Amino acid sequence: MCLIALAYQQHPRYRMVLLANRDEFYSRPTAPAQWWDDQPHILGGRDLKAGGSWMVVHRNGRWAALTNYRELKNLKLEAPSRGELVTEFARSTLSSKAYLQKIAPSLHLYNGLNLIVDDGKQPAYISNRGAELSLLNPGIYGLSNHLLDTPWPKVKRLKDELGKLLSRKAALKAEDLLPLLCHKEQAPDELLPDTGVGIEWERWLSPAFIETENYGTRVSTVLLIDYEGNVMFAEKDWKGGELRQFEFEIAKTPLDLPRVR
Repeated sequence: MCLIALAYQQHPRYRMVLLANRDEFYSRPTAPAQWWDDQPHILGGRDLKAGGSWMVVHRNGRWAALTNYRELKNLKLEAPSRGELVTEFARSTLSSKAYLQKIAPSLHLYNGLNLIVDDGKQPAYISNRGAELSLLNPGIYGLSNHLLDTPWPKVKRLKDELGKLLSRKAALKAEDLLPLLCHKEQAPDELLPDTGVGIEWERWLSPAFIETENYGTRVSTVLLIDYEGNVMFAEKDWKGGELRQFEFEIAKTPLDLPRVR
């Protein structure tokens, strides 16, 4: 993921509302959102090069999402896959806080990252670029390729628009949230960050929806979890135009999980 907005306990119906864009090179092999054959209780897209994911949700309601921290000078070519941290949390039985405490000592081995995890009780966030573990209180949060709530123009705009939509208190569908992720207008130069990629790339990367010759927004994702334990996960593939949508009830105990045949 390269852009995430989440609203935690900000709507009378939904405990969690999350929307996100995954920006990636068009040539990187990727599997669309689906229940995984080898881990059938995990739902999400999959990076077929490294095997991990940018965002998944488990049948028991646990979910995790990742963004890269934008930097060029400190990239480690042999660093472990950041996407494995996402799937590892989904498989874990640790709380959000305990999981991030467990992985914190080894995060220096990875390239720059931001990780949000949620065990169904309280979401938590960590980065290996200057942000320690923090438990997220009810509120609206935004994350791109810097630290949580860094006020980049696209982060601020997405948070503001999500807040306005939630204020209507109406039931939500994927079709209500996806347009918030589709803005293609570049930010003014004076509002652009300096992340070391040069002014031209800063301009191209400044919208919520990115389009360049070789790199851009591949998929958009919406996650809704209500207070009754119902989950809706939707992924829009912008190359193929397909909207894949999944709905399920959170498994309360391991016995509730479907048998794997």
